Amino acid sequence: MLSQPDPVRLEIFKNLYQFIAEQMGIVLQNTAASVNIKERLDFSCAIFDASGLLVANAPHIPVHLGSMSESVRSLINDQGDTLKPGNVYLSNNPYNGGTHLPDVTAITPVFWESTANPQSPIPHSPFPIPLFFVASRGHQADIGGITPGSMPPHSTTVEEEGIIFDNFLLVEEGNFREIPLRQVLLNHSYPARNPEQNLADFKAQIAANERGVQELHKMVLQYGLATVQAYMKFVQDNAEESVRRAIDVLRDGEFSYEMDNGARIQVKVTIDKQNRTATIDFTGTSDQLQSNFNAPKAVTQAAVLYVFRTLVDDTIPLNAGCLNPLEIIIPAGCMLNPTYPAAVVAGNVETSQTIVDALYGALGVMAASQGTMNNFTFGNERYQYYETICGGSGAGANFHGTDAVHTHMTNSRLTDPEVLETRYPVQVESFTLRPDSGGKGRYVGGNGVIRRIRFLETMTANILSSHRLIPPFGLNGGEAGLVGCNWIQRYSGTEENLDSTATVEMQPGDVFVIETPGGGGFG
Repeated sequence: MLSQPDPVRLEIFKNLYQFIAEQMGIVLQNTAASVNIKERLDFSCAIFDASGLLVANAPHIPVHLGSMSESVRSLINDQGDTLKPGNVYLSNNPYNGGTHLPDVTAITPVFWESTANPQSPIPHSPFPIPLFFVASRGHQADIGGITPGSMPPHSTTVEEEGIIFDNFLLVEEGNFREIPLRQVLLNHSYPARNPEQNLADFKAQIAANERGVQELHKMVLQYGLATVQAYMKFVQDNAEESVRRAIDVLRDGEFSYEMDNGARIQVKVTIDKQNRTATIDFTGTSDQLQSNFNAPKAVTQAAVLYVFRTLVDDTIPLNAGCLNPLEIIIPAGCMLNPTYPAAVVAGNVETSQTIVDALYGALGVMAASQGTMNNFTFGNERYQYYETICGGSGAGANFHGTDAVHTHMTNSRLTDPEVLETRYPVQVESFTLRPDSGGKGRYVGGNGVIRRIRFLETMTANILSSHRLIPPFGLNGGEAGLVGCNWIQRYSGTEENLDSTATVEMQPGDVFVIETPGGGGFG
């Protein structure tokens, strides 16, 4: 077994693993049916080692990538003895590594069947065990729940948010289990509204995973299993050392950040210079909430992983090695580690952003970004649509914030107006920068945007957002960014102001207006 990596080979393998995840993403984008995956790119692909630890990912959605390993390890713990070649599993359980129910992960164990591979570098075994895992996570446009689009602003239990898949056997030894899948999608208190689209997207995820399996097989044939597995470990070790180097220049800090709903995230970062480790302690954070702003533990870990990965200057794939120097303390039963059946749909998209900003605040690195994904869903029985909307990013010690970007835990696109207006009965009336919404300072926060959508049919619209009351903070004397606002301009001419979270019935001619927050200033 190799004990030391060759530096040149390390670079090659680092890029090879990432390339495989990127290839999976291209297949998924090309074969998916929904606007959400095909146009907005709200998906992520990654490869994992035999124990389910993240090796490499494509640069997709940070909140997915930091949490997918928990889903894979949950599958290993739950079904470890029954995994077979040709099987694919579905999972979105927020209490088993999931984020929120619309994010459904397809997981494929990767085997090497020496009978099928005459030049196999692996001796034949009657009981094959997986050598690797590949997974793709896609945000379903609807997975059931009490509102179209499965992002209900006012859910109080996870049941109201849609259908839970807990290591569901989607493909059995190469056979797609369509009938049991349809039964799960339809046999629920709040069934899926568009099962045909769900099936099409799941098949695209299966295809993406299959590309990952093929590429890993090619890699093993070319380099041999021992080398491929050794370099998986080396790539993780390299990421660990990179994070330790980032920790070397950090100092202790703490931060408390309130949300619009009165909940508070408290974090204390303690640096151990001698051991080159950091403890991230969320003790003091609000207890589990009655609302859906609870973030599953996997989401909280993903936010921490993201922050420490961004502190590394090197180009390393985000992977399990990044977590090794970090001790994360999340008290059970708090809003960042809730217990079933707490509602979690906003925890993934909103609370994750607050965690990231609180951590940057504790480390003194940068001011708050818009701190929200501005989740906008609308639909009826025929149409379901979901988008996240950009805003201003925070300024830092030597840089200005950026206008109109998706910040931190989201990394998706916005659907092109032509596609949106072709597929749905709405018009994008205007989409503009929101001037002077970024916080002033030596370095200025980025500006938010104003988005106006006119409805041409009766539909239910939902907004799930933050920083409509509490402004994104500035640092080192920089000013806060402007809060966002949500409102309706009715066809009759009347205006209705909405809270951070709201559900409204839209009539033909009504306009839904979303003004997103600016980032905080620095200095």
